[in-house]
Amino acid sequence: MNGDARQDFALAFLSILFEGAPFILLGTVISGFIDIYLPKGAMDRFLPKNKTLAVMSAGLLGAVFPVCECAVVPVIRRLVGKGLPMSCALTYMLAAPIVNPITALSTWKAFQGQAPWMMTGGRMLLGYLVAVGVGLVVARISVRKVLRKSIVDSIEKDEAQQEAHDSHPCCGHDHHDHHDHSHHHHQPAADDSRLIAAMRSAQKDFVDVGVYFTIGVAITALFNTGIAPGAVWLDGLAGNMFAAPAALMALAFILSLCSTSDAFIAATLAKFTWSAKLAFLVLGPMLDVKLVFLYQTVLRKKFILALSASLFTVIWLVAVAWEMFIAKGGMP
Repeated sequence: MNGDARQDFALAFLSILFEGAPFILLGTVISGFIDIYLPKGAMDRFLPKNKTLAVMSAGLLGAVFPVCECAVVPVIRRLVGKGLPMSCALTYMLAAPIVNPITALSTWKAFQGQAPWMMTGGRMLLGYLVAVGVGLVVARISVRKVLRKSIVDSIEKDEAQQEAHDSHPCCGHDHHDHHDHSHHHHQPAADDSRLIAAMRSAQKDFVDVGVYFTIGVAITALFNTGIAPGAVWLDGLAGNMFAAPAALMALAFILSLCSTSDAFIAATLAKFTWSAKLAFLVLGPMLDVKLVFLYQTVLRKKFILALSASLFTVIWLVAVAWEMFIAKGGMP
């Protein structure tokens, strides 16, 4: 690697790192507060009891709690620990970076003069349907096959402690009164200690997630400085109905762009069809180099591999079907 290449790598690495780090920090701070302040099982009260409806509702939570793909992973770690069903958590994790007002606005703005409503609506609809589909499948899989062993063990330990606590209630009314009085008297100190605990939890999450994120960013920067700047090979694939979506999906995986900015890149790919651009915009926020490493803080490696193959295949099939049946019918 010569001097210019090293400089290009450093610039690419730092630009991606500085773009994503604030969202990682935001996500870990939120996760810290969730860990300490959110009662276990609280999220269940916001979702329907029916599993299918719960997954479908989770796919829309991004409209209320908009986060990008970098911030959502550490948040999901805590929500799962607080009792959110894995199927709902995974649905939210995949859908939130796409199905949110910030991403919708940036997509609409980027495609001004290029069917903005079709691209924005198509992106959000396809992103939602894919995420819900994954969630419904995961609802039928054992949690141990999805989550990392350490997270499953932690959840089971918390559940065992809760059951032990429920089976041994407070022994007397006097003790309850004394506890209430003491809690009221020391409320400020208790609040301070909980805030410190939340910050410590956030700090731990930031270190855990930050390591994987940095590795992913470094690999992304290597690809960006080696392949993306001279991606002439893309032009030869632009007119191929089957290769074009796959090529742009591979590009989205490598570039690892934020969901709030990737539409501006997609809009410049003038030689590609709308379906190929749609594949780029849907896969990127769900799966890229840095996300593969971030997912390893929550999910098992075998599941990540299966999820990656499934996402790529389903989105590619939808893009090809769009080109074959819809675009040829007169739509873009």
